[in-house]
This record gives sequence, structure tokens and C-alpha cells, in this order.
Amino acid sequence: MLDVRGLTKRFGSTEVLKGIDLAVRPQELVFVIGPSGSGKSTLLRCCNRLEEPTDGSIRFAGQELLAPKVDINAMRRRIGMVFQSFNLYPHMTARGNVMLALRKVLKLPRDQARAEADAALARVGLGDRAGHHPNALSGGQQQRVAIARALALKPEVMLFDEPTSALDPELVGSVLAVMRDLKADGMTMLVVSHEMRFAQEAADRVVFMDGGVIVEQGPPSQIFGAPTHERTRAFLSRVLN
Repeated sequence: MLDVRGLTKRFGSTEVLKGIDLAVRPQELVFVIGPSGSGKSTLLRCCNRLEEPTDGSIRFAGQELLAPKVDINAMRRRIGMVFQSFNLYPHMTARGNVMLALRKVLKLPRDQARAEADAALARVGLGDRAGHHPNALSGGQQQRVAIARALALKPEVMLFDEPTSALDPELVGSVLAVMRDLKADGMTMLVVSHEMRFAQEAADRVVFMDGGVIVEQGPPSQIFGAPTHERTRAFLSRVLN
């Protein structure tokens, strides 16, 4: 589904990604962990060209995203993304926020956009909050609206960049529950997060990054139970204890 090869990214003289190779299979949940500054979010943002890679290849469903003539906006419709910040329009209801992409991007008629927005909100457990404005919603509910907005475009893969890091601890569970449901529905997901218990329970594969490289990867039982690299062991000893 997503095949990254030799990916590098430099900001000036600083090389943030140093030749990343990573493949994500259909319906797989790949969880990326690592210390701050290891390049995790940059990797995610390169996967839909919110950051332009310096070198390498990113193929999505067999198509090269870095090809000169690729329609990146069309490709982004197939690659949903959820950020740490919710980025909701405060003057619009939850329904209005979800409808906006359907109207502007997919050019759907208003009635169809409304129906699909309501269906997406119901999918994340907010069917009864469609008419509420963001300031009347909790942080967890706002993040679920952001997920519904991405899901409404019917993406083939979802990228999650620290989706719970801005939430109070008691609100995290509702967002992770939605992500569990998406996995159960067969959604392909690439997730950057510090939610280690969720990674242990839900991920098919865990990738540990440090210093702009993938240090090791494997099933959660291996990475959390018997990591082979000292850098991985040191990181996990800090975050799990």
C-alpha cells in the first residue's frame, strides 16, 4: 500500500531523515515510536508531501508520489491525515467541518455532503453531536471530528501524527477506541504516537526510530518484550517505567 525507499529529508544542513526504508501492507497498523527529534513526524508528513523529501521514493498503491506529473491533491484524497492539533473551524458545527471537505474537494451536492458527513460522525461515535460547535465539544470529541473529516473522503490509508498528545489523559481512550474500530474495519494505518500500551495491544508492527533512521522493527511482542538494539532498550526503559 505504502512503500518508502531511501527517503532522506534535509532542512538546510540538518539531515532529519537518513535513508528510510519502510513498507506498509494493506490493512496493516504500523506504529512508529522513538524520542522527540528522531524524524517520526517528518517521515509521516513526507508520506503525503506536506514535507517535500530531499531524495528517495514513496510509492502509494503502486504510484510514485514524487513523480513530476503526479496529481498530489488527488493522491492526498486517498491518504487521510490526522494531526496533533484538531484544526477545526470554530464558527462551523461538527457537521459543517466535515461537510467542508466533501463540498470543496469532492464537489458533492449539499444534501449528499450532509448525509456523508453525518455517517462519518456516526462512525466515530458523534452522531448526536453533529450540530455542536467545537467549543461545545471536549478535546477528545474534537479530535474525533477531525478523524471523521478525514474518513469522509474515504481514504485508503490513514496517517496519524500524535493524535492524542494534545488531550487530557481521560480523553485519550475515546480516540484510541475509534482507531481500534478502524483497524477492525481493515483500514491501513501508519501511526506516530507515544501511546505505548495501544501499540502493544493494537499494532501489527512497531518501528523504532532514532536519529533519522529506523533502528529496528518487528511485532509488538518482539520490540517491547525482546528488543535487539541497545538504543531501543534504553528508550523503552525510560518510557515504560
